[in-house]
Amino acid sequence: MQIYLDNSATTKPRTEAIAAAQNVLQQQWGNPSSLHNWGNRSATVLETARMQVADLLNAHNPESIVFTSGGTEANNLAILGVARQYVTPQHIIISSIEHSAIKEPAKLLEQWGWEVTRLPVDKYGRINPLNLQAALQENTVLVSIIYGQSEVGTVQPIERLAKIAQEHNCLFHTDAVQVAGRLPIDVQGLKVDLLSLSAHKIYGIQGAGALYVRTGVKLVPLLGGGGQEAKLRSGTQAVAIISALGVAAELAARDIKAEAERLRGLRDRLFDLLADYPCLETTGDRLYRLPHHVSLILSDRFAHQAPEITGKTIVRQLNLAGIGISAGSACHSGKLNPSPILLAMGYDANAAKRGIRLTLGKDTTIEDIDWTAMVLKQVVCRMMPRLVCC
Repeated sequence: MQIYLDNSATTKPRTEAIAAAQNVLQQQWGNPSSLHNWGNRSATVLETARMQVADLLNAHNPESIVFTSGGTEANNLAILGVARQYVTPQHIIISSIEHSAIKEPAKLLEQWGWEVTRLPVDKYGRINPLNLQAALQENTVLVSIIYGQSEVGTVQPIERLAKIAQEHNCLFHTDAVQVAGRLPIDVQGLKVDLLSLSAHKIYGIQGAGALYVRTGVKLVPLLGGGGQEAKLRSGTQAVAIISALGVAAELAARDIKAEAERLRGLRDRLFDLLADYPCLETTGDRLYRLPHHVSLILSDRFAHQAPEITGKTIVRQLNLAGIGISAGSACHSGKLNPSPILLAMGYDANAAKRGIRLTLGKDTTIEDIDWTAMVLKQVVCRMMPRLVCC
């Protein structure tokens, strides 16, 4: 039996998305900037995808969607695109649990003389809006807070946080890569100025993403060139995979409510099946949580009996059993360093090496959940046979 439970790292492309990309490659492969029929056909594909992504976010103006190579580029464009408008360094606010695609641009700004405030989180990974209120300064020009945390699944109160920023005439960006396509997003209601998403998290194809830019928000482009994407992202667009993103976005919008409810049921079933197993404890917020996300940590009460066991150890053992999960964020899966997300939530360095993440997808079944719970218990018991819980 093969069970894939790493959908926060990437999702299997939908057959409809693959078919859309293949059709473009075979029939509509022109350069969308060209004025002839071949270019016009390709441009039509591009604008169709733009409307499909806009509909997923309830963005009234499709031109507010800027296509990028993925979530990382979208995040960089948001952070650096705002910052590069200023001749003198200013102040930005991020959270202490951001993805590296936000943390690294923030570090770069610090090298340029900017001040960066990193908001703390509680033990569940949630931000207290009062901390944002207190952190705002006269020269704060941008707040960027991750919507749904990829490693522990916690969802932030983005609408409230964005309102606080707005009241201080400060731009607000959110990395919604883990949320888009999994929970309904209404950029009108959220009042966000900038929002990032990625194709391969919503059953599209790797290599495409988008940044929502509210009408009237100014950015300085990262790339110089032909001025594509409203002069914000130069370079000939990857029309085939953008077409696949559009189809994936349309299907996600169609299915989102029912699928979120289904995934919540499976997620909670897995939590319940492991609830009486004291070796593993939940990380992140159980209430404010991504619908597809389960994150666990080897309990401190038992870890001292086998200190060599890390989250990556469990990942490797489950892989041998045909089950794909991850240890924290896939972007850090090659390192044995403590998870910076768990550290920010108050775990010590040893505990922060013992986290695992199981993320469900549209192909996940009840049978998958039941089998995984049984195998996970067996794997941990086999590695630590002296444990009372085994």
